[in-house]
Amino acid sequence: MGVTYKYFGAPDGATAARVPVTMRPEELGGDELGMGGMFTKIKPETMAAMVLTGIQGIPLHKVPPLELVVLHPDYAVVKLPTTVVDPLRDVGEESVGAAAFIWSTVPDRGGPRDAFNVYQLLHEWQDFSQRLHEAGHQPYCLVWP
Repeated sequence: MGVTYKYFGAPDGATAARVPVTMRPEELGGDELGMGGMFTKIKPETMAAMVLTGIQGIPLHKVPPLELVVLHPDYAVVKLPTTVVDPLRDVGEESVGAAAFIWSTVPDRGGPRDAFNVYQLLHEWQDFSQRLHEAGHQPYCLVWP
């Protein structure tokens, strides 16, 4: 049994904290807060590190921690640093490709290692970042076993 990560946007932590209360994880469709979310098996810490090291050039040891919004026996909700999604909105194809290559060569880290997989993932996150920005939302992640 693995862990599932559901990324979504919310205007604030109070709203994000209510998401799991209103729906069981298996019922989440991605639009509970008015925008499409994303399901993935990639940890939010890995996602944050991937963007911040590849796009922002931040050393891996300086990636900020996630903020715990809710810790419940059945799930947790964490807030990702805003710096994780904002830089993705304005970068071009070359930057995404370079970030994917950089992340695929970073030693001692988890997550996908294949540069093409990272490239595709960063494109999905670019789209997610744009939707968050348009809605005025911040990035959150619902985690459950």
